[in-house]
Amino acid sequence: MATLLAGVPVTVVETHEDPADAVLFPAEEAVVANAVDKRRKEFTTVRHCARTALARIGVPAAPILPGHRGAPGWPDGVVGSMTHCAGYRAAVVARAGEVTSVGVDAEPGEPLRDPDVLDLVADETERAVLASLGARQSATPWDRLLFSAKESVYKTWFPLTGRWLGFEDARVELDPDGTFTARLLVEGPVVAGVELKGFSGRWIVRDGIAATAIVLR
Repeated sequence: MATLLAGVPVTVVETHEDPADAVLFPAEEAVVANAVDKRRKEFTTVRHCARTALARIGVPAAPILPGHRGAPGWPDGVVGSMTHCAGYRAAVVARAGEVTSVGVDAEPGEPLRDPDVLDLVADETERAVLASLGARQSATPWDRLLFSAKESVYKTWFPLTGRWLGFEDARVELDPDGTFTARLLVEGPVVAGVELKGFSGRWIVRDGIAATAIVLR
């Protein structure tokens, strides 16, 4: 993730392990009190990453609780995004004066295991583009990247709107150069008096992880 966001005014902390010194605030402990061990480790480590990142921009440690639809509640004046998958956790934060919204997502760097998932995620146009990309670069898990990109779109969208955005509500086009664009198919959020029609992001497949990121300056 740090490589993906090089040159962008955000702070990234990522890990491939669950550190023993990662702890939760009591309010966070209550959220995962009945969770299975896997869920608890993900929840704890990604918040450890987030607090480490916040400390680097001078923000004191505080609980990061899931809010509406599970969106993390960041301290005032901060925007951020968190992600985790098997063997990887990451958090990205920034000062609200420098970044308007950020969305990141990480997935296993392999094709989607269930072909039915692609039918839920992608429309006919997107599937045609994926087929073309696959014919050119078959080693890249394009369907997984599309899924990840749509997750990043949602994570960028939600703090701006507080509204749900379905997979069918944005059309994503991946480019082999490591970038992607997302065109909103519904009314977009208004930022600084201008309605956003979409987002631009970056993708990478590295060390077994497929990751995407959007930073709205």
